[in-house]
Amino acid sequence: MGELLAVSGEFDEEWQERALCAQTDPEAFFPEKGGSTREAKQICNSCEVRSECLEYALGHDERFGIWGGLSERERRRLKRRVV
Repeated sequence: MGELLAVSGEFDEEWQERALCAQTDPEAFFPEKGGSTREAKQICNSCEVRSECLEYALGHDERFGIWGGLSERERRRLKRRVV
């Protein structure tokens, strides 16, 4: 399915292969409610595809986890400012 979407231009997973989170424990990026996001955000801060990740999360309305260095709440605030 991912190949089909990539061909149509709707989904480009190439950036995901270069993401630092793909090389670390995914649980850090999906903490329990009230859990720390510090570890995930530190990883995101040094990731070369952080902007692509954030763009993807905003475009796909990701509601859970740390994407592009921002929590779901932070992404919601960002969307409100942009819209």
